[in-house]
Amino acid sequence: MNKFSVPIRQYTTKKLIGVPENETIQRACQRMVEFSIGSLVVCNKKVVGFLTQGDIIERVVARGLPYTEPVSVIMTRDLITADIDTPVYRVLESMQQHQIRHMLVTEDGHITGLFSLKDLVDPEKQLLETAISSE
Repeated sequence: MNKFSVPIRQYTTKKLIGVPENETIQRACQRMVEFSIGSLVVCNKKVVGFLTQGDIIERVVARGLPYTEPVSVIMTRDLITADIDTPVYRVLESMQQHQIRHMLVTEDGHITGLFSLKDLVDPEKQLLETAISSE
């Protein structure tokens, strides 16, 4: 079985970092830097949005929006998700269709993790780096 036909559960990051929807854009960016991540879930007792580096570049930097605004102004509200048992190739098709690099993962209807292109590439990168360093 190749890596594209296995369920995304194999590549899903279970540790989600979040911010409240009234958090400032600046503080959200600081959290991304603090945890070396490119996205955050936005919560108000439950997940109400999603924020990525791309959102910040496109909706804040490029438009000159003050970074003191709350993340609710720029977050993505229409969440695109995939079930944890969906094959990787189907998730990649959906990500391409929606032009996104991060996919929220659900299990039993609840958001439980995150799948990103980086999650798929990093294990391969580590194998390559190990092979190169052992030569």
